[in-house]
Amino acid sequence: MILQAKTLIVDDDLRFGAYLKQFLVNNNFSVDYVGDAEQMNKKLALHFYDLIILDWMMPGEDGLSVCKRLHTQKNSPPIIMLTANGTEKDSIDGLINGADDYLAKPFRGQVLLARIQVVLRRRPRVLASVPDSDEAFYFGPYQLNFAQRCCFLDDKRIDLTSNEFALLNILAKNKGTPVSRERLSFHIKGKENKVDCRFIDMHIFRLRQLLEKDPSHPVYLQTVRGLGYLLNQQTTIN
Repeated sequence: MILQAKTLIVDDDLRFGAYLKQFLVNNNFSVDYVGDAEQMNKKLALHFYDLIILDWMMPGEDGLSVCKRLHTQKNSPPIIMLTANGTEKDSIDGLINGADDYLAKPFRGQVLLARIQVVLRRRPRVLASVPDSDEAFYFGPYQLNFAQRCCFLDDKRIDLTSNEFALLNILAKNKGTPVSRERLSFHIKGKENKVDCRFIDMHIFRLRQLLEKDPSHPVYLQTVRGLGYLLNQQTTIN
């Protein structure tokens, strides 16, 4: 059984979405539900998810387009695609465009649970860029937990968005060495996307609000003029 795998359901069928959410909650999942891609984007900007269950046919941006877009982003959650059309061509299209698995409606709940087990086993929640032996990174009073993709201050959990965690992840990997905005942007958005320095600055500002006592005089997330940002590891706990 998967305990507390944080899952986002994206499906415009309200009755089906509510049923699926309750089914997964009853099986120890933490679940959010939205009805379209626009709402999904807002959720992904605020929270990290272990899994997205995505319907193909939706108003606005359809599931295949969403799948293709998320597939270009680094460290995006695995996706199980749902559709009422179970043709072989649709299955192939979904998998080629970034889905980790594909399931035709209607389906049995136990089949979905089995598919989820397989997908999460293939795509573990620890970022691929983090060595398996590195369970946590410490800076000052904070612990960056790679397995849970969040930060802790003593026993208090500080939830991070996927982008915020990805930024702290690459800064922690470089252990006090400045990382350029361009490299941070490539790490988060992928090489096919245009470098967006304002995007990085905005997320650094948000992290400073979360982690610094005085964001205007940062101790840990420091700016190195002309070079980028570094994470100052003042106190190391081994």
